[in-house]
Amino acid sequence: MSTLQGKRVAILTAEGFEQSELIEPRKALDEAGATTLVVSPEKGRVQGWNHYDKGESVPVDVSLDQADPADFDALMLPGGVANPDQLRMLPAAVAFVRAFIEAGKPIAAICHGPWTLIEADGVNGRKLTSWPSIRSDLTNAGARWVDEEVVSDRGLVTSRKPADIPAFNRKMIEEFAEGPHSPGAIAGRERREHRPSA
Repeated sequence: MSTLQGKRVAILTAEGFEQSELIEPRKALDEAGATTLVVSPEKGRVQGWNHYDKGESVPVDVSLDQADPADFDALMLPGGVANPDQLRMLPAAVAFVRAFIEAGKPIAAICHGPWTLIEADGVNGRKLTSWPSIRSDLTNAGARWVDEEVVSDRGLVTSRKPADIPAFNRKMIEEFAEGPHSPGAIAGRERREHRPSA
């Protein structure tokens, strides 16, 4: 397994994250040597859910209003419905995510996590996957959506659901170890489509 020694990973979440989609990837990152920090607009602790039941809460390590994307090497976005739905409505959260995109830093998002990437202009021209219910949102934002357990596109790693976590973790660690791509690569700014004129 690739080592992430010396890497700092931000895990951005609001209330209502899917418990397994934060705790299991975080454990894998920690075991690979990364320093993981939960960044949240919440104070103190942030509440997770286990499907439809209240799950574990986790301590917030860095308040979103104090978090500097420059302090981190990579970003992980857990799923759950309520979590990314809140984040995409918060300008500070969207700006935080956009900073990783513009710097070409690797990002991993699972389930509904890519919702926030849409607001941060991070999916146009990218190949990715997600929970099926947000497929239309992603394709309408310019993404090329596929139904696969894990997809990696120049530093952007995505998966569909908790059952995909083992594959998600492996690819996430691999991409986080690789480090930044060219600035703006995740947003597809390196590649322009050339359509034939009418």
